[in-house]
Amino acid sequence: MNEDLDRDRLSALWQRQWPKGPPVGHELRAAYSERWVRFHSLPGSKRYPETEDEYAIALDRYNTVLDELFDGSEVYVITVSWSWEPHGDELPPERGELHAAGSRWLTLAYEDDPDPEFHTYTHLYADRRIWRRGSVDGILRAVADDVLSGVLITDTGLQGIHHPYDGGADVIMPTPEERDRLRDRHPEWLSSRPSGL
Repeated sequence: MNEDLDRDRLSALWQRQWPKGPPVGHELRAAYSERWVRFHSLPGSKRYPETEDEYAIALDRYNTVLDELFDGSEVYVITVSWSWEPHGDELPPERGELHAAGSRWLTLAYEDDPDPEFHTYTHLYADRRIWRRGSVDGILRAVADDVLSGVLITDTGLQGIHHPYDGGADVIMPTPEERDRLRDRHPEWLSSRPSGL
């Protein structure tokens, strides 16, 4: 285990700060919609970068928001893998290479289906580090390519969450007012849809 990762403390803090949902980006967006904003990673809401120039734009947008949220602060970087068995082979296999510093924090079991063949397990890995621009570019690029998903980056007090996805990032701020200030700094990165998606 990462010597800086206290799994019990992180789990207890998560329950205190985010009682409406597990550390799953799309569930948090729905549960905390009044504090949520989405930024698109490319002009025209293009989903996937195809050139190095487009990767540079996407990484700059991810990093710009992350800098505004966490610059110089300690953060948790959380990555996710999935398996069909509690201790089975995990997908995607690239997760371990891209987030070698991550230690297993938590496993979420999805066993609602009566057929065990349809049970799945979500494994969350976390590490604690000082946020520096570019420090997770390998992870962010894999997210932009839809190789990794479910990534969360949050301060160590779990006040705000950055959830990059292939096409942008969902950000959940501590208050609606803070969300509005962040949103207003980057209007050109917002969706034109009324839903904000």
